[in-house]
Amino acid sequence: MATITAEMVKNLRSTTGAGMMDCKKALAESDGDVDKALDFLRKKGLATAKKRAGRETKNGVVFSYIHMDKIGVLLEINCETDFVAKNDDFLDFAKNVAMHITATNPLAVTEDEVPAEIVAKEREIYMGQVLEMGKPEAMASKIVEGKLSKFLKDNCLLNQPYVKNPELTIADLLTETIGKTGENVAIRRFTRYQLGEE
Repeated sequence: MATITAEMVKNLRSTTGAGMMDCKKALAESDGDVDKALDFLRKKGLATAKKRAGRETKNGVVFSYIHMDKIGVLLEINCETDFVAKNDDFLDFAKNVAMHITATNPLAVTEDEVPAEIVAKEREIYMGQVLEMGKPEAMASKIVEGKLSKFLKDNCLLNQPYVKNPELTIADLLTETIGKTGENVAIRRFTRYQLGEE
């Protein structure tokens, strides 16, 4: 059994933002292996997120971020209590998501929120491309659905790889934040403005 030092706990805590006791337990459970401890904490965050999923989120913030006076984002993120809405972990999450939106320009938070006309237009374009390649129509439909699925993954905020750490998606970052705050957290909506854009 590995010895868990205060320094190890402190380092894990600064990496994850998780509580001191959670970090100590994660290191103990993983026999001092930091990578396994990180996985342990992420799973714990996921479990917390599932437990909290049905809870109402009527508090939160409307967060604004301006990038070099050229791009601006207004973002609404909700949580259960006003106390968490003022919490540093929650506000850091809001800032990081706003910066991510500035960089990636997603169409919507989730796939369900992408306007039907955009989905129909993309499907039509992909079908034209596939038929142009001479694929039989039965096969073409499957190829089109695969391309459409990739388009939605690339253009919906929760599916996107997080720009600061592409190993995580925004959904993973959200789960971590739920684990850290102990409350249900939801990205409700956003608007992105770019100078000179129609």
